[in-house]
Amino acid sequence: MRVVAGVAKGRRLTAPKGDLTRPTSDFVREAVFATLGSYMDIEGATVLDLFAGTGALGIEALSRGAGGAVFVDHDRRAVAAIRSNLASTSLGPGEVHQADVLRWLDRTAHGPFDLVFADPPYRWTEWPELLARLDGRLLVLEAASELPLGERLELLKVKRYGDTFVTLTMPRSRP
Repeated sequence: MRVVAGVAKGRRLTAPKGDLTRPTSDFVREAVFATLGSYMDIEGATVLDLFAGTGALGIEALSRGAGGAVFVDHDRRAVAAIRSNLASTSLGPGEVHQADVLRWLDRTAHGPFDLVFADPPYRWTEWPELLARLDGRLLVLEAASELPLGERLELLKVKRYGDTFVTLTMPRSRP
C-alpha cells in the first residue's frame, strides 16, 4: 500500500498485523480522490479520518495539500501505524487519538471539518448514531452496503468497488 499522489507519492504505508484493520486499497483511494475533485479543493482543507486504521485516507489528503488532519481509531496498533506512517511520509505529526469514535465525537470540541472520512469495520451497526454526530462539509463513508442517510444528509454519489460501497454526502442546506 502506497500514497497515490501528492508530495508523498509512492511512499509505503504500513498496516497493523492481524485482520482488525482493513485498509482502503490504492485503487479505491485514487478513485475517491478523483471524485472529490468535483466537489471540493483539497488544498488547505481540514480533514477528519475516523476509524483511521493506517491513516491512508487522511495521509492521502495531506499529501495532496490538505491543511491538517485528525485521525481517530480505538486500536492501539492502528494508532501506532498511523504515527509511523505520518513520520515516514514526513506529513506528521498530525493529531492522532486512540479512542472510541462515537465517544470521541461526543466529548471533543471539533469541527466543522471540510472533509470527513469514516471507514468502520464492515460489521459495524452504529451508522445512525455516527451520521447524527458528523460535522463536515463533505463526508466520505465506506461500508459493506448502501447506507440510509436520513433527512439530515444529501446523497451526492454512491460507487461500488468490489465489496466496498463508497458514499459521498453532505449536510442538507438549511432554509
